[in-house]
Amino acid sequence: MSHKQVKSTKRRLRQLKLWQLLLLLTMMIFVAATFLRLNNIGMIERRDAVTDADKTGKDELVGQRLYDLQRYASSHMNASPGRVALDHAYKRVYDRELKKFSQEVASRSNNDVVVKVRQVCDARAQQQGYGRFSVNADPRYVSCINEEWAKYPAATASSLQFVPPPTAPYYQTFVSPLWSPDFAGWSVVAVVILAAMIITRLLIIIVLRIILWRQRARP
Repeated sequence: MSHKQVKSTKRRLRQLKLWQLLLLLTMMIFVAATFLRLNNIGMIERRDAVTDADKTGKDELVGQRLYDLQRYASSHMNASPGRVALDHAYKRVYDRELKKFSQEVASRSNNDVVVKVRQVCDARAQQQGYGRFSVNADPRYVSCINEEWAKYPAATASSLQFVPPPTAPYYQTFVSPLWSPDFAGWSVVAVVILAAMIITRLLIIIVLRIILWRQRARP
């Protein structure tokens, strides 16, 4: 590359001011951050809708809200809700299984045994600062139920034990894509392109200056 060509290239590069590119980049970063935040807010609204539906006890409504959350999270970047716990749905199933166990105990002994076992375990849970149910079945409460039940003669004649329902079906995990073709995704692309242009421009200017310096240094 001749000395004249190098100067001509530098002149063309200087026509597009670096501060203009930096200003445009700053604006696009703000726009991208805004759209990413809106995506996240949309996810939070749908996740809260799942929690509200879970409180109603209507399984069909919970399924609809979970579908809405899954569809939104899978099509928007920065919208991963993490693990969504259906606490109330699990608690309903847990209470139903505990009631079924209590009925089995009552049928093999009497209602007094059920009352005594529950009284002991409820008191112990309160004394030691834990509940019989907190997000999922508290293993200390489950262990207490089985230990107290084992003290009665009817327990030795059977293999009956309280087994809490599994928690896995009551946790849902959704993951959003790294990039999505929405306003947030395209604004991020614009930021990347502008950043690449600025870096490329700086590198070209540095290389041209080195070439000019070497040409001037020649005897």
